[in-house]
Amino acid sequence: MTNKNPTLSDVARASGVHFSTVSRVMNPATRQKVSEEVAKRVLAEAARLGYRPNRAASTLVTRKSRVIGVVLPDITNAVFPPILLGIEEGLRKHGYLAIVANVGADEEEQLFVINRLLGQQVDGLILATARRDDPVIKLCIDQNVPVVTVNRSDENGVASCVVSDDVVGMRLAVGHLLALGHRHIAHIAGPENLSTGHVRRLGFLAAIAASELDASQAFVFESSGYSRECGRSALLELLRQSPRTTAVVTGSDLVALGCYDAIRELGLSCPEDISVVGHNDMPYMDMIRPPLTTIRIRHHGIGAEAARLILQTIDTPDASVLDVRLKPELVVRESTAPPRV
Repeated sequence: MTNKNPTLSDVARASGVHFSTVSRVMNPATRQKVSEEVAKRVLAEAARLGYRPNRAASTLVTRKSRVIGVVLPDITNAVFPPILLGIEEGLRKHGYLAIVANVGADEEEQLFVINRLLGQQVDGLILATARRDDPVIKLCIDQNVPVVTVNRSDENGVASCVVSDDVVGMRLAVGHLLALGHRHIAHIAGPENLSTGHVRRLGFLAAIAASELDASQAFVFESSGYSRECGRSALLELLRQSPRTTAVVTGSDLVALGCYDAIRELGLSCPEDISVVGHNDMPYMDMIRPPLTTIRIRHHGIGAEAARLILQTIDTPDASVLDVRLKPELVVRESTAPPRV
């Protein structure tokens, strides 16, 4: 009895087909070149024999590991799992797998993780950690590493990105509040060093400028982060500086939840005293009290597009850098209402 692992030749003999046919079947990218009937027979024999592809040998031959590194800033944030799901599904269709690494905002930690991923011979990187001027992305470009940013972008335009159209999202939010009759609207913006914080702020200001409101009727307060506690602190200070505010457009749903905390702490009510609009439409935002009006982002679609772009970048290294912006939508729930007279 032998413990020798079955080879492609073993699968070919058991299936009654040529070695090259088995090789095509085992590669999802070339499987369509073989008839469905033959492919099923080969896969069945491979499973029966316990065949496992030798990825190390394949990497030596093709110089491709067919693995993509995905770097997330905070895997506990409900925004990222559906993005990751879209990435993984998009990669698997082409025979690629994802290695997921969770890092914080520390640049040194990000560089450590990315260098380890590159040491594992990943074919490319999808980064959800990008800052507007990001040295990590510059490092990847300088080393000719295919890279795509997701959910956030680098403003230098050196890497393709897939994001939501935040200007449209803020226009929808502000337009909704104006239609309800609000005339003192504030925005709790995300950190300015992130594209989401910067672009959503610009989108809010552009929406106000396009309305009949005077700029003095709109107030922008920058939150130190996209967390519930940051949202609570931001709204408490915002209302101290701008007490006439009747509606708040936040930079994220987590910040909006923090606003709920601050409103309760002040003995106020949402939406009777202050209307709140979130951003992202994370899971369960329809189950909180009151259910949150928010800007829905196509998270799964963002992930799927990122997978498509990274594979395109790998196959065509000199392809143009693309800026893909998916259209968001307004989801109206019970956290917004006309202002109290």
